Amino acid sequence: MVTVVIAAVFAVPLLFALSLSLRQIDRTLPTTMEWLPNPIVLGNYGQALADGNLIRYGLNSLLVVAVALPVTLVVASWAGLAMARSGPAVQRRMVAFCVVALLVPHSMIWLPRFLMVKWAGLIDTPFALMLPALMGTSPLFALLFYWAFRRQPADLFDAAAMDGASAVRVWWSLALPLVGPTAMAVGALTFLYFWGDYIDPLLMIKSPARYTLPVGLSILQQFDKTRWPLVMAAAVLYALPSIGVFLAAQRYFLAGRRMLWLS
Repeated sequence: MVTVVIAAVFAVPLLFALSLSLRQIDRTLPTTMEWLPNPIVLGNYGQALADGNLIRYGLNSLLVVAVALPVTLVVASWAGLAMARSGPAVQRRMVAFCVVALLVPHSMIWLPRFLMVKWAGLIDTPFALMLPALMGTSPLFALLFYWAFRRQPADLFDAAAMDGASAVRVWWSLALPLVGPTAMAVGALTFLYFWGDYIDPLLMIKSPARYTLPVGLSILQQFDKTRWPLVMAAAVLYALPSIGVFLAAQRYFLAGRRMLWLS
């Protein structure tokens, strides 16, 4: 019952946006909840794509995600495995470091990150948006992999090392397949992080042709604040990939929860 209530809380705004995206542009906004407008205008989606240049912005976002997601999985899983294979004292220090890093407000690193990107000459390039992936995107992802690897029998990794397997071979052939649900969960969270990132493109991208989809939605909304059906149509299109990724990874989230209860 609780799960249904939580799902409804998140679904109602999306349904409202979907309903509003199907209204005629010249009609006034409803004063009450309207589940299905009359008439239904599907052309708002095509007009939103054309007027907002959303295809170009969407491709820019996909480029960032396509590079940042696998890099994040590699870096975060390496960090998690290294932490899990370290001694207890090192594990405590690294876990404490990750927790402290998680407590740092994101706004505090905007200026240092901007200056680093500027000094590196990467301003107004997609690489400026991909850089967090080189650090695993978030300390939480390293902690998730650490927890998953730590639950695996240490004898498996010791036996592989004694057989002559390199650290990379142990990670790729043994460790990573054992934590598939965690990898899928981190992959989904990474997609949502980069797909929904608004501040970094706003700070580091100067050319309109290189804007990502969140910035494009903001531009569309500011272009004409009276055309809310077009803005809501763009918002629905923007939300669809995130919803698809969540639904595809849902069973892996549930598998991870069952493993947590069994551990």
